Amino acid sequence: MAQGISTGLRIIAVFLLTQSPLVHGRSHNWQGWSLAAEAKSGARKDRREASATSEVHYGTAGLPQPVADMREAILAAVRSGRIEDLQHAWELNELKPDVGEPLTGDPVAHWKRISGDGNGREILAALGEILDAGYAVLPLGRDLENNRLYVWPYFAEVPLAKLTPPQEVELLRLVTPVMLEAMRKVGKYTHWRVVIGADGTWHSFRKGP
Repeated sequence: MAQGISTGLRIIAVFLLTQSPLVHGRSHNWQGWSLAAEAKSGARKDRREASATSEVHYGTAGLPQPVADMREAILAAVRSGRIEDLQHAWELNELKPDVGEPLTGDPVAHWKRISGDGNGREILAALGEILDAGYAVLPLGRDLENNRLYVWPYFAEVPLAKLTPPQEVELLRLVTPVMLEAMRKVGKYTHWRVVIGADGTWHSFRKGP
């Protein structure tokens, strides 16, 4: 992402750093944070430098157990090949993950609707690919034991212009050359991403900056 941290995460970071300390738990109002913080001036640029230097992590050894558990719950659905099984991970959150648009009903119906195959398997394939990719960790606030976001894939937090040749090969395992060229034109990664909080809260699964 040429201009740094993705819009949703920038907004949340500013809100957390300028409001009262975060109360942890799976009842976090992710969309509420976003809406409240969006009105704050300067939100778009506050965390650019931190994002530009985000360290890339691989595997699961460095993940807190709640994050690893949520990741595994999502991947269990990927391995089953049944989009319906993804609802188990979805239901672990009291307030549901951001999917990029308001949901008026069943998330499974939403995933089937946007899936190219009509059965949600394209969605499962995307989840499997990005959760096997490297990830970035974003510290939010002073309590680094809990105030962290784990973002897959790390391309969402690294300027595309600074990718090394091996990293570009990694990205081309997730997107087509045509998609990569389109991303370069807008200056940021716009494909699927997953965000899980340090406490295991599944915050989002969506496309876009």
